[in-house]
Amino acid sequence: MTLIAHDPLQTLRRRLSGTILEPGAAAWESAAQAYNLTVVQQPALIALPADARDVVAIVEFARENGYQVAPQRTGHNAEPLGSLDNVILLKTDRLQGVDIDAERRVARVMSGSKWEDVVPRASEIGLAALHGSTPDVSVAGYSLGGGVGWYARKLGLSTNSVVAIELVTADGELRRVDHDNDPELFWALRGGGGNFGVVTALEIQLYEISDIYAGVLFFPWERSSEVLHAWHEWTATVPDEVTSVGRILQVPPAPDVPEPLRGKNFVILEAVVMGDEATGIELLEPLRALGPVMDTFAMVPPVGLSELHMDPPNQVPYVGAGQLLGDLPPEGIDAFVAAVGPGSGSQLVSTEIRHIGGALRRSAPEHGVLSILDGSFLLFGVGAVMDDEMHRGHRERLDILLAALAPYDEGKQYLNFTEQKTDPARFYAPDDYRRLRRVKAKYDGGNVFRANHPIPAG
Repeated sequence: MTLIAHDPLQTLRRRLSGTILEPGAAAWESAAQAYNLTVVQQPALIALPADARDVVAIVEFARENGYQVAPQRTGHNAEPLGSLDNVILLKTDRLQGVDIDAERRVARVMSGSKWEDVVPRASEIGLAALHGSTPDVSVAGYSLGGGVGWYARKLGLSTNSVVAIELVTADGELRRVDHDNDPELFWALRGGGGNFGVVTALEIQLYEISDIYAGVLFFPWERSSEVLHAWHEWTATVPDEVTSVGRILQVPPAPDVPEPLRGKNFVILEAVVMGDEATGIELLEPLRALGPVMDTFAMVPPVGLSELHMDPPNQVPYVGAGQLLGDLPPEGIDAFVAAVGPGSGSQLVSTEIRHIGGALRRSAPEHGVLSILDGSFLLFGVGAVMDDEMHRGHRERLDILLAALAPYDEGKQYLNFTEQKTDPARFYAPDDYRRLRRVKAKYDGGNVFRANHPIPAG
């Protein structure tokens, strides 16, 4: 690990309202921890800026002393960062605040804020954001990586609803970028991840949605093939107002899991219908006819979607992997069930196929670099890890799953679902990737910023 000269570091400390931590500090371990507890982050320093001025000072210090800066909030998808030698891990935790302009239907969100800070407040006034399935995810990281949420088939990727971004670039300048100011940088940020600066705040479009018909149907695990085939056929009939997930769930016997689910296995169908109750009931009828053992569907406000996917609320040790799928024939469902369903030997906690398409396949000139996901389904699997043997077993099972669905792989990957190092060119169209590299060269030719999926200057 590189040692930093005493005087420059002391000078930096005097400039900051926030905090700089060195290895061995009392708060080091908690500050360094990523969301995935199997990921060990050992940077040169950890910076906890209190405001945008602190971010400017930290970026200038890094540039002048030959360090990289890795911006991070919750640390989801941190594994691809790799070694953090000679890197300052800049945690945005203290950059907090959400202001909602109800008339404009726009929220200004500081980069330390999570969806749990935005969704309830917007929901109270009949508005919804394009959040994901987990309230504990940061708004900034989710949006910079694309953002596939519960309204995605109707309203598209979250990143397309970003109105403006405030960030500190490698030259130490605090910029507000939008369609009229640094438009090329604004284009690159919306889907280009954390490659171009430290985001301090962003403005996101909200939507007038007061209620949604949403819930989960639970079926016995042994019926996985039957239920998933029926769901797969059903997805071909639904309008863009419906976003759904077919999922095999093996619930661990953890004390914080509700008793009806604890230690049990299910095949479940999750869905959100942007419509009234009558419409929702009519659309769900073919799935209800299968006879679920539990049915949670009801009209709910937007905040009611926060826990729909039942993701763990706290940091956990896990291994995960995903795939962007094209058109999926019935044989694809057979392959999925054979890989992770009853009799497969899989111990993965969750494996899901998420129905996409709709607005996720429609681009517009005003969108950013990641404007669409040109596929029909998203695949993702995850296993809880308690020791090295479990890690190896889950990794082998995920490899089996990916191989089983490989015939339907679109050949591209979705940034937010890619938890291992990969060629970042796989996220983008070739011309867009070349354009991203030019933007990187213009705004960060010295490679000050380290992202989990780095774009090289070119």
